[in-house]
Amino acid sequence: MTLRVFLEDSLATGRLGERLAHSMPASAVVFLRGELGAGKSSLARAFLRALGITGPIRSPTYSLIEHYQLAEGGALHMDLYRVAESAELEFLGLDELGDGARLWLVEWPEHGSAALPLPDLEIRLEVDGAGRQAELKGTSPLGELWLAAASKKAAPGASS
Repeated sequence: MTLRVFLEDSLATGRLGERLAHSMPASAVVFLRGELGAGKSSLARAFLRALGITGPIRSPTYSLIEHYQLAEGGALHMDLYRVAESAELEFLGLDELGDGARLWLVEWPEHGSAALPLPDLEIRLEVDGAGRQAELKGTSPLGELWLAAASKKAAPGASS
């Protein structure tokens, strides 16, 4: 299943993040794809806020990974833009960090795919005029169910 949504502004991007957070399964891996400035970090921030993170949500551009504690486990927000090859991720201790992680939000997953778990949901964002086009694709049985649940709450302009 693929869902396409036009996001007219940053508020719409935030609403998409909230909708995904509120329909999220017990645990999930999300790959965020798109060029620089496409809205990946904005979507991740809205997602984390909707899951209850109240403190600062830092961009992991330089740290590569930010860890957040949720009520039912951890959340990892990764930005792999500066990673040249997936072997570099061995030094981050993803196995230990991933234990108990309820959510993985991974920007630029193509830079570290061999070291990452398989995604449940892939989201591709593209600039479209003053807005964004979002394409969401369930890439596992869990992701398909999640996307079906999220699409029931889809905003106008969504298509599958």
